[in-house]
Amino acid sequence: MASVPFDQLDGFIWMNGEFVNWAEAKIHVLTHGLHYASAVFEGERAYGGEIFKLTEHSERLHESARIMGFSIPYSVAEIDDACRKLLKMQGFRDAYVRPIAWRGSDSLGVSAPNNRINCAIAIWQWPSYFSPEQKLKGIRLDLAEYRRPDPRTAPSHAKASGLYMICTISKHAAEAKGYSDAMMLDWRGQVAEATGANIFFAKEGRLHTPKADCFLNGITRKTVIELARARGIEVAERAIMPEELDSFEECFLTGSAAEVTPVAEIGPHRFQPGAMCKSMLEDYAAAVQPKHAVAAE
Repeated sequence: MASVPFDQLDGFIWMNGEFVNWAEAKIHVLTHGLHYASAVFEGERAYGGEIFKLTEHSERLHESARIMGFSIPYSVAEIDDACRKLLKMQGFRDAYVRPIAWRGSDSLGVSAPNNRINCAIAIWQWPSYFSPEQKLKGIRLDLAEYRRPDPRTAPSHAKASGLYMICTISKHAAEAKGYSDAMMLDWRGQVAEATGANIFFAKEGRLHTPKADCFLNGITRKTVIELARARGIEVAERAIMPEELDSFEECFLTGSAAEVTPVAEIGPHRFQPGAMCKSMLEDYAAAVQPKHAVAAE
């Protein structure tokens, strides 16, 4: 995490087509996105001066906005270009990238179809979501009280800010008890994900992961599935019940912020980070490196 408050960092933020000083990137207190969560965002990482799967993230930002009922006034190509330029302006090689789009403050009420759609991008240096020490031995997860909702009750395939409310509550509760994070079930009682990352389990040389039918199908999740299958590892995307947890040998989380993070505990269930975690950690670390950097080696 940043050692100073985020609103006090130095540098620039791209906002509505312009690069502005970090401290000047502000919104009004009556912004619709603040009051009614009409906002979508992305979490991305730059490695060696290149943003991993940038266009895929920008496309998902547009798709999330579409699901939320608005259109971003900047194309995927324009957002990609702004991200690349901002990364250079910030002077970072390895960094975290946060694009966001939201309804503005033109009017305030549940219905605000004519409010301006704003878009901004911030880039800062943010190490892995979990400390290296935690990752090496495997993190500890609590069992969350809240569940991922039925997709008939929430836009579960959008990376929308409002969907993270129960994630914040669950992670805070877990941290208060000494855990790093929490695992959430879905409305059916099936294993879903952690509060900000997808989850995988390993048993007898195979990977098992919940089917992404009521939560975000993460870009890192899809990357790890591709990497595993390239190794000849079978990946089963299926319903996983809590009663199965004791039968799994290994467990890990995936996400742009979490990258690949081994798990040692989920409530009363224990796992031993081993060969599968190590392989996926190494393969993902290699995959995110810019091609020119790999070629130079």
